[in-house]
Amino acid sequence: MSVRQIQQNFKAWMTLSTRSAVLSLYMRAFRIARAWRAQTGIRSDTEAERKYIVQEARTLFRQNQQLTDQESIRRCIEECEARIEIGLHYRIPYPRATYLPPLGLATQKGRKLRGQQRLRKQAKPVYLQSHDET
Repeated sequence: MSVRQIQQNFKAWMTLSTRSAVLSLYMRAFRIARAWRAQTGIRSDTEAERKYIVQEARTLFRQNQQLTDQESIRRCIEECEARIEIGLHYRIPYPRATYLPPLGLATQKGRKLRGQQRLRKQAKPVYLQSHDET
């Protein structure tokens, strides 16, 4: 077996394992939504939260459907796993709020602003990477 054949086999194996991991997470999100109960115990809250879970899963998975880079796929898988675990732990399906300091120290132009924006982006937790700046 040549090096090229090994690389092709490894790439095909990574694609299959990545595909199965993504499909597994997708189905897990739907199973969680089916069994979800709101903390309040109110039926309308439960239905709203279930609907949110399904809608969010569909939106994010479709948004990232065209990704081909293994590294970006891995980051999306990590984000999904983190959001699932945090949601199950806190019993809240919505992304957990985080404190990111405002850009009050930087001027409106120049290096300082870019530096502050870069630091702000780096400080964003893995489970919020798919959400836009608020």
